[in-house]
Amino acid sequence: MRFIGRKRELEELNILLKKRSASLVVIRGRRRIGKSRLISEFTKDKNCWNFSGLTPAKGITKERQLITFVDQMAENLKMPKLQPTGWYDLFTHLGKQVKKQKLVIVFDEISWMGSLDPDFLGHLKNLWDLYLSKNPNLIVILCGSVSSWIEENILSSTGFLGRISVDMVLDELSLPECEEFWQNQTKRISAYEKFKVLAVTGGIPKYLEELIPEEPAEKNIKRLCFQPQGLLFREFDQIFSDLFSKQAPIYSNIVNCLAHKSMSLDEICESLNIEKSGVVSKYLHNLILSGFISKDGTWNLKKKKHSNLKRFRLSDNYIRFYVKYIQPNKDNITQRLFEFKTLSNLPGWETIMGFQFENLVHNNRKEIFNILQIDIQDIIAAGPFFQRQNQRVKGCQIDFLIQTKFHTLYLCEIKFHASEVKKSVVDEVEEKIRRLSIPHGYSIRPVLIHVNGVSQSVIESGLFTKIIDFSEFFHH
Repeated sequence: MRFIGRKRELEELNILLKKRSASLVVIRGRRRIGKSRLISEFTKDKNCWNFSGLTPAKGITKERQLITFVDQMAENLKMPKLQPTGWYDLFTHLGKQVKKQKLVIVFDEISWMGSLDPDFLGHLKNLWDLYLSKNPNLIVILCGSVSSWIEENILSSTGFLGRISVDMVLDELSLPECEEFWQNQTKRISAYEKFKVLAVTGGIPKYLEELIPEEPAEKNIKRLCFQPQGLLFREFDQIFSDLFSKQAPIYSNIVNCLAHKSMSLDEICESLNIEKSGVVSKYLHNLILSGFISKDGTWNLKKKKHSNLKRFRLSDNYIRFYVKYIQPNKDNITQRLFEFKTLSNLPGWETIMGFQFENLVHNNRKEIFNILQIDIQDIIAAGPFFQRQNQRVKGCQIDFLIQTKFHTLYLCEIKFHASEVKKSVVDEVEEKIRRLSIPHGYSIRPVLIHVNGVSQSVIESGLFTKIIDFSEFFHH
């Protein structure tokens, strides 16, 4: 599979080659987001020593991690195997071999490599300070899927303070990059069909690599999600087991809780029947770092300040689709008893697709800013907006609201339908405008974001300042 996207990230890494000092780089992000593939692309024409930790599983001990590192060191350095006596001896030997050569050293899945040994990080810091940092031609990359471990033990550690040149977080691919996975078929396939696939996969490169471009969306989704051997049928349990180990069930419960709507911390605790505590907040924080959920904060339109009210949203399209459709039918799928004629026959399909499409819009919000000709520097706040009901105002929820310093509110309504958007959307948006507590002196500009066209009556209503066909972003 050819390498797609990540031009900005590759440029950021290649700039380090011009430095006259050693570079320590952290690359993190959701599993399957393409961290190792990016590193492979960056190092393909360079001298590289690659080390990788073993996936956590029963029987994997710190001794097994040491033995694996010894094997990899022998292969990378073309040397006889050493005795796996400990990280101090291995890192000392590694450091002495580096010298002044032009080299990239990669520690992939660093958390798996070192989490079982409390002395690992101290020895790693000494390796950098005593040896690696002395080589001006060296780039060291620390990479991992367990972003919470990296944040706590490296990014927030006083031991590594001031030593990290680049902290790179990989996000989902943009829509134009996603479209490249359809290769030569892209002009023959409708935007709506592509969005049906992306509603399940999001912009996750590994999932998109599994596409067969010649096959329709239904067939690709059925093969990946609704067959026992399908990657996306097996993926959920593997992800949570690898990232969260023994705590996987509680993380899974939180994700299930958020599958149908966004919730506050209090609502999550109430739904799970657990006490509100710092532990629950830490679980949510770790899910955010892992790329599975987002924390949306509303803000006070008049004071232009964010409120303390936060809602947690399941922002990963695959995870939501799994919880909604694969998990409840798992036994039938295993026994090959789960069948559907079309995706639209699945219960609640249109509602869940609306949520999935909203995620795609949020993840590509910069494209919205560009088409509305809004400079990012002029934005006070942007995101899902929810106004709590009280004695003075009614409750209100906006799919995507942009507030600018020029006293303008862009109220974005997001619609994902198989057919064109009907006139009823006008009434919906007008009601939201009536409910929204708009500060004095502000202009409000309604925006409609769609995929499959809008009826002439919507256009003639004159309500919308801008009607955006989101499929246009495939070609930007």
